[in-house]
Amino acid sequence: MSTTPPSPQLTAATAPGAGEPASEDGAFGFLRALGPRGRRAFAGAFGGYALDSYDYFTLPLSMVALAAYFGLDSGQTGLFTTVTLVVSAIGGAVAGVVADRIGRVKALMITVITYAVFTVACGFAPNYETLLVFRALQGLGFGGEWAVGAILVAEYASARHRGRTLGAIQSSWAVGWALAAVVYTLVFSFVGDDLAWRVMFWTGALPALLVVWVRRRVHDAPEAAVERQKSAHKGSFTAIFRPGTADAPGLLRITVFAGLLSTGVQGGYYTLATWVPTYLKTERGLSVVGTGGYLTFLISGAFIGYLTGGYLTDKLGRKRNILLFAVLSAICVLVYANIPSGADTLLLVLGFPLGFCMSAIFSGFGSFLSELYPTAVRGTGQGFTYNTGRAVGAVFPTLVGFLADSWGVGGALVFGAIGYALAALALLGLPETRGKELR
Repeated sequence: MSTTPPSPQLTAATAPGAGEPASEDGAFGFLRALGPRGRRAFAGAFGGYALDSYDYFTLPLSMVALAAYFGLDSGQTGLFTTVTLVVSAIGGAVAGVVADRIGRVKALMITVITYAVFTVACGFAPNYETLLVFRALQGLGFGGEWAVGAILVAEYASARHRGRTLGAIQSSWAVGWALAAVVYTLVFSFVGDDLAWRVMFWTGALPALLVVWVRRRVHDAPEAAVERQKSAHKGSFTAIFRPGTADAPGLLRITVFAGLLSTGVQGGYYTLATWVPTYLKTERGLSVVGTGGYLTFLISGAFIGYLTGGYLTDKLGRKRNILLFAVLSAICVLVYANIPSGADTLLLVLGFPLGFCMSAIFSGFGSFLSELYPTAVRGTGQGFTYNTGRAVGAVFPTLVGFLADSWGVGGALVFGAIGYALAALALLGLPETRGKELR
């Protein structure tokens, strides 16, 4: 990671309003600026994360059918999400080290194959315990894909466009979520619940097609690959926990506060992503098609939120963007969970801002975490902090599951707001990185 100020010539050429290259102007200038190889990397990471999202949501959307099939209570169904996210911390940390040692693209393929194989395996589970194990193993790939794909694209992107470029990658999560909602609506409308949940998991084989294309067409960013190979400490966990000295700043502080930031944001997010479908069906009494309609507003808001957050993280800065949407997300959660019974139209309308805010906060993560760590340990640092936050944040959905029987799902959703408050506090320990070049 370079800290050398850009030359005056470079600054003049790239400063907003000072004669930017035409190729970088317009709504899709960030894509043109990537170049042909960078755009292929973007496509590979976008597709991988979309299908990661699809495979993840096969479970929450099938939760009611699974609970009925295996005779599960709310605590047991919440445990599905917890084990997925806890094991994803291991998978994410390992994938980050692998990405630093053997390259971003190879690590990306390994993660995609892993989550695809075990998602399909979930469809063959004969009992609750086996399904729990398969879902945990799915988390190994699920945890690593985002961090590896984000780093791959971040190392191609310019500092000027990195926020919106990585925000666009984040938006693929909403694409996969929408695809899962469409398939869920179709499958559960035409197949009995006892078989439909299995069919949902079997469709998780789709990512295998992406791996074939990535293997042939996508490559690591050349400059970053050379820089990574020169380091004797690439992929080192010790390096990201080294405290600072008078001569060297160290990365321990960065790792601690980035982990807390990730914990808060993902604790809030996964609480909602896991329990909103169940909330709509059990407490609001919506049908399969009705639930799909309400999720359409939520997912549409999420998609636009990812893109908007990516734009704002370049304009406002990484920290201000996250702080803004942490506050707005907490407010939306509290309002959504306390909508009066019978006010289903209001529930529908508020799904859009809820999805918008809880997704826009993620848009800066790819660029922010990539910029906090040097090239040799970028995968290790980003993989560890993002996925450790995911694992600790997994406690939130489980708490909702255990409290749902006494508080109701709607009341228990307020734990999501606590997560966003934690994220806002964590920003106090992190530097602003907007404009930093990656090498």
